Amino acid sequence: MTASAGRTVAIWRSCLLPASETFIRNQGGALTRWRPAYVGAVKVESPIAADTDAIAYPDTAAGRLGWLLLRLTGRSPRLRGLLSGLRPAVIHAHFGGDGWLVSRTAARLGVPLVITLHGLDVTSQARRPGLRGARHRRHLRATFARAALIIAVSEFIRARAIELGADPAKVRVHHTGVPIAPAPAPVPPKWDIVFVGRFVEKKGIDDLVEAVGLLPDLRPRVLLIGAGPLAEPIRLRAAELGLDATFLGVQDATVVRRSLAESKVFVSPSKTAPNGDTEGLPTTILEAGSMGLPTISTYHSGIPEAVVHGETGLLCREGDRAALAAAIRRVLTDDELRARLGSQARRHTEAHFDLDEQTGRLQELYESVRLPQPGAQARPVASHP
Repeated sequence: MTASAGRTVAIWRSCLLPASETFIRNQGGALTRWRPAYVGAVKVESPIAADTDAIAYPDTAAGRLGWLLLRLTGRSPRLRGLLSGLRPAVIHAHFGGDGWLVSRTAARLGVPLVITLHGLDVTSQARRPGLRGARHRRHLRATFARAALIIAVSEFIRARAIELGADPAKVRVHHTGVPIAPAPAPVPPKWDIVFVGRFVEKKGIDDLVEAVGLLPDLRPRVLLIGAGPLAEPIRLRAAELGLDATFLGVQDATVVRRSLAESKVFVSPSKTAPNGDTEGLPTTILEAGSMGLPTISTYHSGIPEAVVHGETGLLCREGDRAALAAAIRRVLTDDELRARLGSQARRHTEAHFDLDEQTGRLQELYESVRLPQPGAQARPVASHP
């Protein structure tokens, strides 16, 4: 199918587009009845940036000033002109802060605004003390009021949005999903444990390293993919513990997929960071499941919606390193259990997180708020079941 006339969705991300946000590009690329137009305030040099992206503020003195004024006021004639020229039927903003940046413009243009909340926008950012936190919460309330639809990536994030003032009738849980490729052919495992993600506190990478340090008799082969502020401290701690750990840094999707196929278990021990930052629902867990890989993780945010304890993986309490080590030992020493969890993870991901199916549902959500003609009222969004 191809996009119908009048069904352009402007996909807005102010910084377009970090390598860690492939889920935004994947979701737009999976649209069939709508045409995606990617719009950003500034361009981010990354493997997933595209020359066809529409950028409002070039890296010039005037562009930098315009970008500053947008962040201060939420107003921008330049952005309004850019979006007006694209003639979108819907504007879809990712993250609450970006939703605020484009919400005034969407209202001025009379275009329905859809916002996806991913996690930090309604957790750590909303919990900041002082004026910054108060300003962010005020912006969220204004954005929620202007939005036609608010998408939460998990039930946990939906509850947080409502606590922060969102109308429950506007907030829908919708999973972004991941591409489901044919099951990979079995290969001899090169790694016992694989981790993919940013090296930040909420990912629990410190807990993973310490838990592996509690398994000297197993000496598991650990592969860590990603980068971030904790990368060097984690590397040093792994060396102090004498772990068999390989750090690959940031890698493209092909390398990540191959690494998952060559591993026995995916470990992602997420937790609430000291500043309140939490996950929504990590895409990496879904990618591991799509590869038939069991996951060891935590009872954190939306993770139990993707990892069913004892069925598709194992869960433990946040920050419980002894329990994490015990779960790793159990999966690595029980081939039958590992195979069963992996096959069920694949089936669970296919049933609930298939990118094509989930994007089909997203297109129905776009239709639910799309104005049938200029000046008409958007149809009401069905309340959450």
